[in-house]
Amino acid sequence: MASDQDSHPHIQAITSSLIPPPAGPYSQAIKVKDASLVFLSGQIGVNTSTNELESDVKSQTKRIMENIGLLLKEFGANYSNIVKTTILLADINDFSVVNEIYGSYFPKNPPARSTFAVKALPKNALIEIECIVAV
Repeated sequence: MASDQDSHPHIQAITSSLIPPPAGPYSQAIKVKDASLVFLSGQIGVNTSTNELESDVKSQTKRIMENIGLLLKEFGANYSNIVKTTILLADINDFSVVNEIYGSYFPKNPPARSTFAVKALPKNALIEIECIVAV
């Protein structure tokens, strides 16, 4: 079924075969052409090679950030282009562990960020991260 986005001149779907495909009816990323913004859908820590969720919050966080990096490359961006992230945690007690890994990807001028503890995430993931990127 076609959607309004299929023909909308200001919206472009961005996909990467290097990361796991969406688990539902959503795009990996959407570029808003006039605003020079790309909105990345939430990523969970799925290993592209095995299509399995990484085992713990450290490895899931690292995998998410690596997958985000691969998706950023699809439209010529990198971590420094990220202006806002939202992190969803299954356990708020993982906050400091996630900060340590997440922060290593932003040595200067980290993006604005919100972090929430949630009851559950897809595939029983421990963390999910979504981003807004300036291009």
